[in-house]
Amino acid sequence: MTTVTYEIVEHDGGWAYKANGTYSETFRSRDQAVAAARRAAGEQRLGGETTGIVYEDERGHWHKEIADGGDRPETQVED
Repeated sequence: MTTVTYEIVEHDGGWAYKANGTYSETFRSRDQAVAAARRAAGEQRLGGETTGIVYEDERGHWHKEIADGGDRPETQVED
């Protein structure tokens, strides 16, 4: 199973969380960034509906798949 880690970092004159190389919005305090990361991590674990998806890969090929709404990653916050 995949694990997504939310890391708390200084960013743009404040604090943010970073996951998979992407930064969140900037927060005034570290505590606000930690709270936001915990919320995001919790939402990431929530399942959804199983549905069909269509996407294009980096080579320009289109793919059709069924996305299992219950296939969610584990998450952790490193503060």
